[in-house]
Amino acid sequence: MSDNFILDKLKGVQHRFEEVGNLLMQPDIVSDMKRYVQLNKEYKELDPIVKAYKDYANLLSNIKDAKSILSAEKDDELREMAKAELDDLIEKVEPLENEIKLLLLPADPEDAKSAVVEIRAGTGGDEASIFAGDLFRMYTKYCEIKGWRTEVTSITEGTVGGYKEIIFSVTGDGVYGILKYESGVHRVQRVPQTETQGRVHTSAATVAVLPEADEFDIELKQEDIRKDTYCSSGPGGQSVNTTYSAIRLTHIPSGLVVTCQDEKSQLKNLDKAMKELRTRLYNLEYQKRMDAMAAKRKTMVSTGDRSAKIRTYNYPQGRVTDHRINLTLYNLQSIVNGDIEEIIAKLQMAENAERLKESGMN
Repeated sequence: MSDNFILDKLKGVQHRFEEVGNLLMQPDIVSDMKRYVQLNKEYKELDPIVKAYKDYANLLSNIKDAKSILSAEKDDELREMAKAELDDLIEKVEPLENEIKLLLLPADPEDAKSAVVEIRAGTGGDEASIFAGDLFRMYTKYCEIKGWRTEVTSITEGTVGGYKEIIFSVTGDGVYGILKYESGVHRVQRVPQTETQGRVHTSAATVAVLPEADEFDIELKQEDIRKDTYCSSGPGGQSVNTTYSAIRLTHIPSGLVVTCQDEKSQLKNLDKAMKELRTRLYNLEYQKRMDAMAAKRKTMVSTGDRSAKIRTYNYPQGRVTDHRINLTLYNLQSIVNGDIEEIIAKLQMAENAERLKESGMN
């Protein structure tokens, strides 16, 4: 790819960065909170590209200077120094260009959001519920490593442990852009706790990762929502089954229903339920966009297809296989304890390579 092509792209980004910076100082923008939030988000997204532009322009300038010295200098020692410097500078061009190409790819605006994660036991009965509990533990451990905050909103426990269903939110910068690769069917192959003859069984659980919608993404009308209160059940101490703290919200136009009974306070449960309802409504439209995008691609790592088998955890062999990129790792115990960074990094690399190929910038 020519220097001019990249420089032209970067100059356009620099111009927009300065334009957005000026807009953020305008009183009418500051008073319009929705517009201000959108522009501030864009400004932060453009900032690393502008920094890369400065580094790239400086690198090209230094290469030009080194070539000038090499062509004009007569002293052999100085020419050797200039030649060594030029070689060193030229080696830095391709890695920086590759970094810039990735930065110039249109970002999914959802990637910066927090996320809502749903884990549901699939085929395999009690063992599937236990496996869903193992996945929940794996993700909470990973979130701890990343410094993200997790909060459970809904639980349906399994009969012998684990969960038939568990829904939790993950709050932090860029959470969805990382965890979205976990959406799909996860399989486990191992001897279940309930198996008396030592046979290996295959069970499954489904993971769905949704970008969390904020109040500016979707507007909820109170007249479209029916609110019901009821006594909570499950863990919670003396208040369980004695106070009407649990909340059920029904969005009348879409028929969507969400419940929350995690908190003892009805107000806190209502706040969580409203957040989840907003996220689910937002994701109805988001999933349509994802489906349309996936239909255009022959393969895609993060299609959001929740019925696709994406990963197998084989306990007898101590291996984990991600079927999307044919990656097999033999450190199962570390992975189920939250060490999934390598898998996600390789999934991101595979998707970025595909996006670069589509863009014509590779």
